[in-house]
Amino acid sequence: MIKFIFDSIGSPISIKKISDTLTSKGIATSNHTVENYITAILESFLIYKAERFDVKRKKLLSRDYKYYIVDSGLRSYLLGKKANSDMGHILGNIVYLELLRRGYKVYDGKVEDLEVDFVAENRDGLKYYQVALTVRDEQVLARKLKSLQKTGDHYPKILLTLDMDLETDYNGITKMNVVDWLLNTK
Repeated sequence: MIKFIFDSIGSPISIKKISDTLTSKGIATSNHTVENYITAILESFLIYKAERFDVKRKKLLSRDYKYYIVDSGLRSYLLGKKANSDMGHILGNIVYLELLRRGYKVYDGKVEDLEVDFVAENRDGLKYYQVALTVRDEQVLARKLKSLQKTGDHYPKILLTLDMDLETDYNGITKMNVVDWLLNTK
């Protein structure tokens, strides 16, 4: 179960999906058992759970959480070569952990049928984050910007990438290099 969660960082996972996956591999289990194991894994601080936040309605949704790992080295150990196959999710995991370190409550955002990678909340309000390895492809850029544009509010919106461009503004959405953002302490 830990391998499954570690392999699925940053992707929506339901308890039923884990139970069905284990059952298909010949390990009969119940949703209740899976939920107990996930609770134990969360309480052991191996993973964090990001709840889904409906941006338009400003409310939490209660299904299909995303999980992020505390130690990417442990993930590499458990998954071997497969661990580095999805650098986009690994980068998202790094951003998630940094937002927690900076004192935010972090959610997985939803705007209509689109996703916002992170909705970060603290006493000053909300910030929205999209994360991508690169947005050099116009379709990827358009997809990442679209959900931020649909939030319909004036909270800060940031697009983090590994692109080595100068900081850019897309009608109020700031695109910046994720390394620069990580090194920025304000």
